[in-house]
Amino acid sequence: MDESLSSCNDLVAKIQVGEAKVGIIGLGYVGLPLVREFCSAGHPVIGFDTDPEKVDLLSAGKSYIHHIPDSLIHDLVDSGRFEATADFARLPEIDCIVICVPTPLTRHRQPDTSYVEKTADTISQWLRPGQLVVLESTTYPGTTEEILLTRLESGGLKVEEDFLLAYSPEREDPGNKNFTTRKIPKVVGGTGPFSLQAATCLYEKVVVEVVSVSSTATAEATKILENIYRCVNIALINELKVLFDRMGIDVWEVVEAAKTKPFGFQPFYPGPGLGGHCIPIDPFYLTWKAREYGASTRFIELAGEVNTSMPTFVLSKVSDALNQDRKPMSGSDILVLGVAYKPDVDDIRESPALELIESLLAAGAQVEYHDPYIPNFPSMRAYDLKMSSVDLSADRLSSADCVLICTDHSDYDWSFIGEKANLIVDTRGVMRRLGTSVRARVVRA
Repeated sequence: MDESLSSCNDLVAKIQVGEAKVGIIGLGYVGLPLVREFCSAGHPVIGFDTDPEKVDLLSAGKSYIHHIPDSLIHDLVDSGRFEATADFARLPEIDCIVICVPTPLTRHRQPDTSYVEKTADTISQWLRPGQLVVLESTTYPGTTEEILLTRLESGGLKVEEDFLLAYSPEREDPGNKNFTTRKIPKVVGGTGPFSLQAATCLYEKVVVEVVSVSSTATAEATKILENIYRCVNIALINELKVLFDRMGIDVWEVVEAAKTKPFGFQPFYPGPGLGGHCIPIDPFYLTWKAREYGASTRFIELAGEVNTSMPTFVLSKVSDALNQDRKPMSGSDILVLGVAYKPDVDDIRESPALELIESLLAAGAQVEYHDPYIPNFPSMRAYDLKMSSVDLSADRLSSADCVLICTDHSDYDWSFIGEKANLIVDTRGVMRRLGTSVRARVVRA
């Protein structure tokens, strides 16, 4: 039997009986849910992270992600199925290495693949024959073979002969109780048939369905398409929001009416801008890569321009609303409700609320925020907002010159807010649900 085929068969057999040890590199919003699923499937799991604070918290049985409870982490650690470490010298213990590191943009809106590159270089130091490496980080088509494969083969081992390499894009939706990791189909592409077979077998243990595609580039392009689809459609509805606002039409009412059509329409909703680690970032990975092929991506770039202009539109609505009350922006008391990028999560990555707060402060406003999921602003690369969430009391609402709704958390009592506030700028269309019971003046944004 061919030696590489034998090695692949051995790994597949270990996966099938639950003996393959899984290593998750990057223990964030993607990596930690995978830890949960692989442990639940019976696999021993080692989680790797360069952040010692995360490692210490997990080792103590504590979670730092809201929708993953401490009790779950405690049970996994206590059972011996999971341990966290910053010691990458333990990588040779692992049979299947899954990479879940960030892929942000630079300040010039170009792909920052440094985390993937550093991780690949670290793995290459410890790579041994018989291992499977899977990249899950969202990126442009070609990354797995152009970056990972090149670095992993630098030590002399060959893919499909000595080790296996695949790509399977993460499809996490933090806080979505209807679609957890296990319930979301997994797209998988391999660098060859052995890699595809092993990766497919691995994910079949933990998700409802595995969708195999012809290459890693196809799998990478699949994730990019998913997020560009959402980016473009959100840009369309944001553009219509601005137009309909000038026409005196409520865009949320229009969407609600349009979605009664049982075919040919999918509702998307406007907002203060895009947030999260995917939709504001991933389209620009493809526009950057397209230049290598001399292709233009005008549609994608226009959508990006529309979405990134939304905070400016919101600021203009706040300024206009204050002017109607004979108050300048400078010196006005602004209370921002919700700074997470979407409802009911403790994630502020790329949240438009951050740009809004920074711009309000720059304009001289006095700004405070309330968010039940974000008690304090963490340290961030692009923002240095040393602020903490304030109490949402009747006095605080009534004392604000303007209450700016950025995130529509389900925890909020909108009736209470509508009764106590004097002026509300609503970027999420939540106050319209209350009808005529709102005392405050509400401005749609």
